[in-house]
Amino acid sequence: MSDARETGTTLDPKYDAAGLVTAVATDAATGALLMVAHMNAEALEATLTTGEAHFWSRSRARLWKKGETSGHILRVIEMRVDCDQDAIWLRVDPAGPACHTGAATCFYRRIEDGRLVRAE
Repeated sequence: MSDARETGTTLDPKYDAAGLVTAVATDAATGALLMVAHMNAEALEATLTTGEAHFWSRSRARLWKKGETSGHILRVIEMRVDCDQDAIWLRVDPAGPACHTGAATCFYRRIEDGRLVRAE
């Protein structure tokens, strides 16, 4: 491998055409998948600087700090980047439910026979 992005030590996210990378948040204590969102360079920098998860809201077209209105912030314990730096993994300590619906995780339903069934 000769690609510095894949083997080097420099953080150099590979943003998509919209300037975003996928960000996955899991509970650092339990390993539960909490949410999937997107980060642009500003969100990544805010997360690195504050230690609290920030994302780019595609629906609101603005930067948002997770929990800015609910108080359910995600305190970052560890951040990882995948091999080609187009996805970020946040291991977090959640201060309350991660989903805007009030569910602990955004993945609170499973698919069974083509229907959605509550998993919690």
